[in-house]
Amino acid sequence: MEARHDLPITSLDYPKPISAPPPPISKDIELKRAIEASSKSSLFNLTRDDVLYEDEWLMAVDKPKGVYCESILSSAPKIIVDSSNEFHLANRLDRDTSGVMLITKSHKVAAKLVKAFTEHKIRKSYIALSIGPSPNWSKITVKSGHGRSKHGAWRVYAALDVGRVLPGGSFVRDMETTFEVVSINGENPQPSESESTIVVEGEPELSCVGDDVVVVRAFPRSGRTHQIRLHCQYLGIPIRGDVKYHGMYEWRGRTSEGHELHAESLSLDHPVTGDPLVIQAPLPCWAAGDV
Repeated sequence: MEARHDLPITSLDYPKPISAPPPPISKDIELKRAIEASSKSSLFNLTRDDVLYEDEWLMAVDKPKGVYCESILSSAPKIIVDSSNEFHLANRLDRDTSGVMLITKSHKVAAKLVKAFTEHKIRKSYIALSIGPSPNWSKITVKSGHGRSKHGAWRVYAALDVGRVLPGGSFVRDMETTFEVVSINGENPQPSESESTIVVEGEPELSCVGDDVVVVRAFPRSGRTHQIRLHCQYLGIPIRGDVKYHGMYEWRGRTSEGHELHAESLSLDHPVTGDPLVIQAPLPCWAAGDV
């Protein structure tokens, strides 16, 4: 039988992203920030003042904003006497995210921490400063999909789309973050034991109109790329300076050098001794919420 060439060609039924794509302005701003970070990173060296914790198996440091992770790793041997050649990054932070980074001193310890992160046995907390409407919740958990098409930006997808294929062959993966309001316009909210859960199905039914300064603490269960930034965008409180995800670039007469997100702490069982370990980084000045 001869093939029919007059039949319509149907495309795959790809899932559609929920969150908006990056605005056009973000391309030039991100390029400028990347160039500045490359220059800053090439000159960067860790000092002992940056060390938050150290033993014979691992070291935790306070990564500054605007420095690439690779520069943190490459400068680690310079501040350790009798250092090995087996340094590895146990976690990664975005270029403009500051805070706790773990560096291991052997392949074996690195493998144990990778396994612990993969199995969600390490608890992470972040602080973010957002500009948007005052939340009508004090604690909320967002469950969604996460993915990007080939050469595209990371986007929020519906939770029901987890596992579905995207253009380019990647898949939508699960993403879950719990948020707590720390302050609104510098004021602490009324304490509440209520907690909401949003399972993302479609466009958010949340107001995106408002210019309150909202500081939140985020607890990501999964470890997806740009997870907290994406979920803040979905909640209508994009992180200040996070132009890729519709955060304010200009605010009260100032432009932001990068997004205001800080890896506050890591809580884990030590990969060798098994002892509980909590590592905290000092909070940046903007975490007070009155800037």
